[in-house]
Amino acid sequence: MKIAVASDHRGVEMKSKILDMIRSHGHESLDYGPNCTESVDYPDFASKVAEAVSQKRIDRGILICGTGIGMCIVANKFDGVRAAGVNDPLTAELSRRHNDSNVMCLSADLIGAQSLDRMIESWLMTEFEGGRHQRRLELIAEIERRHHQ
Repeated sequence: MKIAVASDHRGVEMKSKILDMIRSHGHESLDYGPNCTESVDYPDFASKVAEAVSQKRIDRGILICGTGIGMCIVANKFDGVRAAGVNDPLTAELSRRHNDSNVMCLSADLIGAQSLDRMIESWLMTEFEGGRHQRRLELIAEIERRHHQ
């Protein structure tokens, strides 16, 4: 799987750890920036990852900012992106199992290292359950088609 990771200035350190974790699970990790801790605008970096997911140039993305909320808002503006704000291993798992999330948004300020390891592993390993959840994703896709014409 090809997974891009981007952050704002507050998430640079976490981004580096996540890139390594992705590789350790046998996936290709792509760094979409930034590579400095000077203040940057998170929409610029969220857009790069979300556009790549939307255009199917990558399989999934992970976005990190202070709370994860801003990144999530931006990413969900792109067709076909199902970005989920994830706070713990359970929400990571359920975002994949029930929502087939293809972008995970994380808080650089609120997530500890031990929890982060379990969250990344869970999100990478959990498959979409389908069934009744597929019908709901189809409803979301229909809403997206109606509002993005």
